[in-house]
Amino acid sequence: MEKKQLRAELKRRRAEHVAAIPEFQRALLFRRPPEPVMAMVPEGAVISVFHEMTGEVPASNYGRWFYERGHRIALPWLESRGAPMRFREWTNPFLDDLLVPDPYGAMQPSPNAELLVPEVMFCPLLGFTSSGGRIGYGAGYYDRWLAENPPHLAIGLAWDCQLEEDLPIEPHDVPLHAVITPTRLYGPF
Repeated sequence: MEKKQLRAELKRRRAEHVAAIPEFQRALLFRRPPEPVMAMVPEGAVISVFHEMTGEVPASNYGRWFYERGHRIALPWLESRGAPMRFREWTNPFLDDLLVPDPYGAMQPSPNAELLVPEVMFCPLLGFTSSGGRIGYGAGYYDRWLAENPPHLAIGLAWDCQLEEDLPIEPHDVPLHAVITPTRLYGPF
């Protein structure tokens, strides 16, 4: 199966999976990281999450959790489609009104928010393997950023249905250090 077809299939399966979870239950998931992941996060580290779009894991919950423990929180920031991904501070993860849409419609900090370099990144994905392989949306933003800014701790956030036995991993695809689902922690690798 081509990557484009695979991504479409992964999105379809994820949408079906998420639709089957009552909204009140989804709100309770991903409230705090599992203990082994918390042990991997340095005290005071800048944490990057993503502001979830339809069907994605509620990653902003982790942003709020780390913020309450004194961490600075960053969100991906894009000036335009194809521009390098950077990170800007989400000064209060409890207030979405401080955010503006990025070129793809995801919410991001305003252009005047402080630029940050995250030490720990919670990454979105469409599919993952039990060994930390990841397939994203196809634009390569996370892979490029991680390749240009090593070493950073990259942790995927996923629904259980996104686990794949095998993915078409290419040399430029940066593996994850761990993947968290509602029922399991894969890794650390």
